[in-house]
Amino acid sequence: MEYILDAKRRCDYLIIGICNPEIELTKYNKVCPHRSKISANPMTYHERKECIKGALIEAGVPRNQFDIVLFPINFPHRILNYAPSDAKYYMTIFEDWGNEKERILSEELGLDVEVIKRGTFLDKKQNSTEIRAKIYRKEDWKDTVPNFVYNYIINHHIDERIKSLLKAEHDKEVKNRKND
Repeated sequence: MEYILDAKRRCDYLIIGICNPEIELTKYNKVCPHRSKISANPMTYHERKECIKGALIEAGVPRNQFDIVLFPINFPHRILNYAPSDAKYYMTIFEDWGNEKERILSEELGLDVEVIKRGTFLDKKQNSTEIRAKIYRKEDWKDTVPNFVYNYIINHHIDERIKSLLKAEHDKEVKNRKND
């Protein structure tokens, strides 16, 4: 939220792109291989859109000042079907995948990219992998996300889906180690 709100302060109208909006548009990426796992994107596009919309409204951003679109970064030629070519694209970069996305947007698509914040993975205040791990381990994670997002995940039983996906992934890894 911090980075979305920072981007919003820089413009009158913000379009938020959701990367990997569906499993079919998520492909293996050698720069960041874990992103292609189903457990890395356990929520549907609709669920992610609702969480972002609700959290922004909860943070006081008027609904008529933002939109949320598909942003199929793994298929760059499709991005401009959903987002304008003449916009400024705000980014935060904390890992190699962020650098790769910046390269795709600026070099491949020729878009105007502004990096709001650049750092290392350790500089991130929160990351979704850690939040999903807390959910899986049944640790307290309520304060790691906006209230709207926490309630949405609980009310729609997405926390149970996350636990199930991570358990299946863990069980598969254990089985593979035994077979090695």
